[in-house]
Amino acid sequence: MGRSNVGKSTLINALVRQKVARTSAAPGKTRLANFYRVQRRSGPAFYLVDLPGYGYARGGDASAKEFNQLTDAYFSRADPRVGQPGGTAPAKGAAPGRKAIGVLLLVDARHPGLASDLEAWGWLRSQPCSHAIVGTKVDKLTRAERTRHGRELGSLFDVPISLVSAQTGEGLEELWKLIAKLPNPTAP
Repeated sequence: MGRSNVGKSTLINALVRQKVARTSAAPGKTRLANFYRVQRRSGPAFYLVDLPGYGYARGGDASAKEFNQLTDAYFSRADPRVGQPGGTAPAKGAAPGRKAIGVLLLVDARHPGLASDLEAWGWLRSQPCSHAIVGTKVDKLTRAERTRHGRELGSLFDVPISLVSAQTGEGLEELWKLIAKLPNPTAP
């Protein structure tokens, strides 16, 4: 999840090395939750889910309300025991349809500390899921800016930040390792 135009769909395409997610230079292209079944090497299959972005919505208030409803519906699928000790998968006896999910909050590494990203992180931390933060578009930063912005992001969010570029492939292997550590739904 992340702001509109942060590169969510582009990053999915870079991870799977083919164009499966629709992208656009204009924000607000993704309007639904799109599920992509992925199997990396001989590992188990799982789903990458491309959610619409927050912060900008084509269609104004009605689209923003639609985004909130979609997001609430998606996260209501999460097993509330995830994130508790030993809670990396739906617990025995969990409510039907509840899944262990892992969520990556994508933030534009060029703009650390945006209020909407900090608010999204606060909300995400209150959800019953494993979560991490990924800084996108690092190819647009100088080496010095990458270091400075990476430190600032880590300090603001108080967690390690993975920095990636969908354009150059930088950080994608490390991102795969991070994804492997997060619980993933095995069915949409």
